[in-house]
Amino acid sequence: MTYVVTDACIRCKYTDCVEVCPVDCFYEGENMLVINPSECIDCGVCEPECPAEAILPDTEGGLEKWMELNSKFSAEWPNITQRKDAPADADEFKAIQDKFDTYFSAEPGEGD
Repeated sequence: MTYVVTDACIRCKYTDCVEVCPVDCFYEGENMLVINPSECIDCGVCEPECPAEAILPDTEGGLEKWMELNSKFSAEWPNITQRKDAPADADEFKAIQDKFDTYFSAEPGEGD
C-alpha cells in the first residue's frame, strides 16, 4: 500500500503533509504535490494533515490514474521537505471538483 495525491491538491498545494512525512517522499509541481509511491512507507500521517483531503490510500478504488501521475511526476519534479505557504487563492480552489483537465500543470515547482 502507498498513498497518492489526487486532483484535489491542484491549485491548493497546501504543504502541511510535507512537514509530517518521515521519509520525505513528496515532490513539488508548479501547482500541486505528488508522492513517490516507491518511497512512501504507508505510515498515513500525511492523510489527515491535508486541508483539501487530496491524499488517499491506494487501497481505495479508482485511483489508478493518480498512482500513475504520482509515480511519473515524482521522478521529474524536485523533492520538497519543508512546509511552505499555500498559494494566496488556495482556499478558493479547495472546493472545486475535477480540477485536472482545467488546472493541472506538468511544470516543476521550486522544491527546497
